[in-house]
Amino acid sequence: MSGKKIQNQKSDTKYTLKEYLRFLVPSLLGIFLFMVPLSYQGDVTIPVAFMANQVEALLQGILPALITIILFFVAVMTTIVSTFQPQSLMRYPLIQALFFVQPIWLYTRILGLIFAVMTFFQIGPEWVWSMDTGGLLLTDLIPILFSVFLFAGFLLPLLLNFGLLELCGVLLNKIMRPLFTLPGRSSIDCLASWMGDGTIGVLLTNKQYEEGYYTKREAAVIGTTFSVVSITFSIVILSYMDLEHLFLPFYLTIIVAGFAAAVICPRIPPLSRKKDEYMIDNPQRISDHELQDVSVVKFAIKKAVQRATANDNGFATSTKNGLKNVLDMWFGVIPVVMALGTVALIIAEHTPVFELLGMPFIPILQLLQVPEAAQAAQTMVIGFADMFLPAVIGSGIESEFTRFVIAAVSVTQLIYMSEVGGLLLASKLPVTFKDLVIIFLQRTIIVLPIITLLAHFIF
Repeated sequence: MSGKKIQNQKSDTKYTLKEYLRFLVPSLLGIFLFMVPLSYQGDVTIPVAFMANQVEALLQGILPALITIILFFVAVMTTIVSTFQPQSLMRYPLIQALFFVQPIWLYTRILGLIFAVMTFFQIGPEWVWSMDTGGLLLTDLIPILFSVFLFAGFLLPLLLNFGLLELCGVLLNKIMRPLFTLPGRSSIDCLASWMGDGTIGVLLTNKQYEEGYYTKREAAVIGTTFSVVSITFSIVILSYMDLEHLFLPFYLTIIVAGFAAAVICPRIPPLSRKKDEYMIDNPQRISDHELQDVSVVKFAIKKAVQRATANDNGFATSTKNGLKNVLDMWFGVIPVVMALGTVALIIAEHTPVFELLGMPFIPILQLLQVPEAAQAAQTMVIGFADMFLPAVIGSGIESEFTRFVIAAVSVTQLIYMSEVGGLLLASKLPVTFKDLVIIFLQRTIIVLPIITLLAHFIF
């Protein structure tokens, strides 16, 4: 049976059962690791997140020190390579890829190191290293990123390189293209985020963009619109707001609001003005005209198997590429998250900036008949700094209705600088800080009336 040939429509190419299994086995393993929710000790998680959590727990006592050492190494190497460009180091492509950056990113990496050292040794102003600012990042958020990057770097090829994206790209193109102006393969980015973590979705999108599967516009849309907040985080927010008993109506609400934002945001600036041009030319990319007048299912399977059989890398090559992915994430992303996240949290915790920015939302919330509108207003914008801040501030509000609205809005805003925002800016994705501010406000304005309207039906 293993030698049996199967012929695909519109092609004379024949594949053996072994070649079909080369597509199926890694792809199913990737789906299991990144998308299948599991229940563990009362929590919903996915295998990759579970493994990352185990590593984080195992290294909990040393991770802040290890991260500080990594940031020191990155800052020193980036300064040497980017400033002096020594030939002895520049001849290595990996060194160039990791440490040769623009001046703005050199300064950002140095700032990340400064914040990490101040936080680890608790020196300098307390507002830099307290558990509300730098301490939150160095001891809580970045250790999670460190662990997730470790497994995502090695295991993402299971989703990327063995035909799963080609299969979904063909099967779902007629749904994703008219609804969200995106190719079908972007559905995998969304599912990986939804079941796992928004950071995984950003990493997956960035990798696809670098390999020439997404245009600038598509990559920007996916990174800011489809890197959705995971089920796990939604449960955490609900628990913090004492709304666990409303999980089903809450999750239905964020699905409806998130869907509306995903339909509208790609069609308005700044996302609509991004160019539809690719970073590189990729001959394996599937164009829309290839999907005309073909059996979609057979063509999808054919493209998936072609991709899997073309990817004939051995274990050593896959391991080497996986290690490069991990280092790229650790060295490129963590310093940016430490630098920008700390700045954002300092502004949120120790200045009235977000309180002032939230004032225009007071009449809007009053118009929407949201109780305790004045207290709720600043939560509408403070989520830009960190995803937990709206819940922290809103948890003291008496109205269950208002806490429900705050929780749902914070989950559907998606862009927060302490994690996903910093990750987007550190990636190759074509989005700027200005873009993130505008998209964050757009999403807030779109989802707020929808969430409030649904909340009036629920309560």
